[in-house]
Amino acid sequence: MGQDNPETAVPPARVDPDQAVVALAVSGDVRAFELLVRKYQPRIIRLIGRWVKDSAKCEDVAQDVFISTYRALPNFRGDAQFYTWLYRIAANAAKKAAIRQARDPVKFMSDLQPDGSDTEFSEDRWEPSATDPSQTHEGGPEAEVASREIAAAVNEAVDALPPELAEAVTLREIEGMSYEDIALAMDCPIGTVRSRIFRAREAISKRIKPMLNRQGGKRW
Repeated sequence: MGQDNPETAVPPARVDPDQAVVALAVSGDVRAFELLVRKYQPRIIRLIGRWVKDSAKCEDVAQDVFISTYRALPNFRGDAQFYTWLYRIAANAAKKAAIRQARDPVKFMSDLQPDGSDTEFSEDRWEPSATDPSQTHEGGPEAEVASREIAAAVNEAVDALPPELAEAVTLREIEGMSYEDIALAMDCPIGTVRSRIFRAREAISKRIKPMLNRQGGKRW
């Protein structure tokens, strides 16, 4: 018998680190669900902040997300990891909230005059260590400044991407999701996920290549 084609081989089952706690929550254990809320609330608020640029509104939407999640727990079948399932609920809620916010003329006018007060609720960002895990501060202040400049350039490059590309590469590089989970979260084929991430990485690399060349030719 020949070896399985790697493109068609069935990947090994992945263990959900939340499996035991989720099982208790599904059975009606409120304290178990509270553990999940405490674990994921900061990430969900940051996620919502990708679409909703208002700190108070982010918290309101996050609260609604967890209420909806608790009510929907009986429908959780475990086909995806719990966070992937939660992500889809939160992303859908955030996108709907953003549409409602865009239709609010008062909010729209206030958004034209940003005061920077909502930065802690903004989308997940690349930090220097995420941009270049091998980068340390052994090179002194200059190396640290260079690392931060690269991180800022990556963030600007991600902001310039089409939304579907930015979401895919963020889920992969910051959230650390597998391609399978990203496909479930974004409700698209895994081939589409791979294509989006490839295109996003190429766009980011092209945008920051001049800066990397000045620092020794490293590739993001």
